Amino acid sequence: MIFPFELDRSQPAPIYLQLYHRFRESIADGRLRHGDRVPAVRALAAELNLARGTVEATYQLLMGEGYLIGRGAAGTFVTPQLAPVSSPMLHTSVASTAYPTTHSGVLPLALQLGLPALDAFPRKLWTRLAGRQLRQAGLEGLVYPDPRGHAPLRAAIATYLGISRGITCHPEQVFVCAGYRACLDLISHTLMRQGDRCWLEEPGYFMARNALLAAGAQLVPVPVDDQGLDVAQGIARAPDALFAVVTPTHQSPLGWSLSLPRRLALLDWANRRSSWIIEDDYDSEYRYQGKPLPALKSLDQQGRVLYTGTFSKVLFPGLRLAYLVVPAEQSGAFARQADHLHNHCPHVLQATVSAFLNEGHFARHLKKMRSLYALRRQWLVDALHQQFGERLLINPQAGGMHLVVGLREGDDIELAQRARAVGIAVEPLSQWYLEAKPSHGLILGFANIASAEQALAVALRLAEII
Repeated sequence: MIFPFELDRSQPAPIYLQLYHRFRESIADGRLRHGDRVPAVRALAAELNLARGTVEATYQLLMGEGYLIGRGAAGTFVTPQLAPVSSPMLHTSVASTAYPTTHSGVLPLALQLGLPALDAFPRKLWTRLAGRQLRQAGLEGLVYPDPRGHAPLRAAIATYLGISRGITCHPEQVFVCAGYRACLDLISHTLMRQGDRCWLEEPGYFMARNALLAAGAQLVPVPVDDQGLDVAQGIARAPDALFAVVTPTHQSPLGWSLSLPRRLALLDWANRRSSWIIEDDYDSEYRYQGKPLPALKSLDQQGRVLYTGTFSKVLFPGLRLAYLVVPAEQSGAFARQADHLHNHCPHVLQATVSAFLNEGHFARHLKKMRSLYALRRQWLVDALHQQFGERLLINPQAGGMHLVVGLREGDDIELAQRARAVGIAVEPLSQWYLEAKPSHGLILGFANIASAEQALAVALRLAEII
């Protein structure tokens, strides 16, 4: 044999690729020189005890990439004047990237933030609806989808928002996006310029902060108190800002609601300055004291509010479906940018969500989840009180899917790291601040607490850490 070759069946690479790599290594290190004749397929297959088709596949790949050349009856040769090639190492170990991605794609850990109750989602119903969409889809399910979103879904969202959030809009104003970040990307590409100043709640949602920084915005942190965003402070710090990102119904992460006087002051500032308000209404459906508050967009008379919502919190995050409502006069500009950005979401998922909304399943699901989350939140509050007493400052807010607990002592970042090491995914509050001296606390998601016993067990493990 012209070069040694040992088949390694423990390798995930198929045999013909192992042989291909060995040929390339031999050409690269000079064992096979330019112009050398290589064995015939039949001869090499017999020598290596391989099927002729395996060797044939290797030769075809090498010839297709220009390493070998066939000369009919004369045989097959290494290509003359072949440019130097690097040798791909079949057994090269890939260094692990230590970068911690925001979403890992694995099942949630205890107290993980931002996830709905996955165990309570009606998967059988969803599967039936999705299967029906696949069976009934015609050619429209096979082409590139409308970058603005599936028309029936946009109409269903407009109807839902009019009933539940007090927002009057037409389907042409609704854009379906691949998650909240995609909504921000669409806004920034359509309206934002490099260096535009933007108010951001302090503390505020880190995903919005990262997206706006990537878009080139100049962020101006504006403090939050029990009345929500301090509009007067925002005006004092940056009266000429062109954007303000707010979570008025349930401030992220502290949970306060933006008071009516401040809502009116914020709208007045935006109207006078021709600025834009980006309203993130991420989990407004879940309020446990009184009725859900109306959206800030419902008070917008001059078209200065860009309203965003998401199905990640009310259905499941694997959908990657959010929506953006823009003023009617801006719908053309947003449609043009959505087309440029190829803001496509899978047709079958959009059609399934549309059916889920139109057939009444969505309203029934929300009603069920409100009761379930109120119970699960109480389980966690009771367990924390039992394990910690006065060592944690627990102040349940009127809505949402998480708790914020204040620490009387200790570093929240260190505690969160220690908790994650034992399978508890709490978030440190201090990392949600941009500039101000941060408060130390922990943010705990309670949506996936399945029982009072589980809440008590998690609280006990957390107490051992703290």
